[in-house]
Amino acid sequence: MSDTNPTPSPSSVLELQERLRTAGYLAGRGLATAAFIGLRLGRPILLEGEVGVGKTELAKCLAEIHGRELIRLQCYEGIDTQQALYEWDYARQMLHVRALSARELNDSETTASLYGTDFLLERPLLQAIRSGGNAVLLIDEIDRADDEFEAFLLELLSDFQITIPEIGTVAAAERPIVVLTSNRTRELHDALKRRCLYHWIGFPSIVEELDIVRLRVPDVADTLVEQVVNAVHQLRDMDLAKPPGIAETLDWVDALGVVGSDTLNIETAADTLGSVIKDRDDLELVHAELERVIADG
Repeated sequence: MSDTNPTPSPSSVLELQERLRTAGYLAGRGLATAAFIGLRLGRPILLEGEVGVGKTELAKCLAEIHGRELIRLQCYEGIDTQQALYEWDYARQMLHVRALSARELNDSETTASLYGTDFLLERPLLQAIRSGGNAVLLIDEIDRADDEFEAFLLELLSDFQITIPEIGTVAAAERPIVVLTSNRTRELHDALKRRCLYHWIGFPSIVEELDIVRLRVPDVADTLVEQVVNAVHQLRDMDLAKPPGIAETLDWVDALGVVGSDTLNIETAADTLGSVIKDRDDLELVHAELERVIADG
């Protein structure tokens, strides 16, 4: 359980936007409203959208502005309840059995002593339940998990309690803030969506992205920021397998700074293109169109 002292939730959407901004996150009115309602109602927030548009970052910033621990469950194909919820510390249990054998305890006494909280290894979901509400639970890329794991989450998201056969029901004394993210590699089931407040995060407009970059890297010249943001928007209009997100925009600005460039031209763009394009076929396509991209940007 975390020892941090939670900060009270914002009292308005505007206050939430301002507090997120101090943490380096620019949330539009729609996103801030969805997050504010989720905080007030204690409902999970499901964020879907393109890769790199700030879904995971929002959960991190919510933890920061509330003074709570961030507990992250990274989903992947094949993840199961044991890896997400809890498991028993078998090595310690075996050592305990050997210690108990000298005392000649009966089977029921041995079982009772072996399956207690002292031998329970908490995984992210159980950690969040037992956090006393002093956590932000991030269930990241839920679309990568399979249908069975998604179904397992339904009761947890509804009642925020679990049953451990050897111990009994463990319920959250106070719900943590819960954020789920999805890149929509597959469609999530309606049952999960009904338990959440939903918001789609798309790519920002040029004006919005300029504001984001200026907030995150304030020391970079406006001219370079404008060149990079305009070029990124040109790239997103191309038929790329992996269009660059906001994270790649920031990476490109950082990369240009590392090589000491204060302008984006054909040469500097070609040298640093790997910071914004992350697919081989996309690289070939962009290299062929780079002159147009830079000229239009």
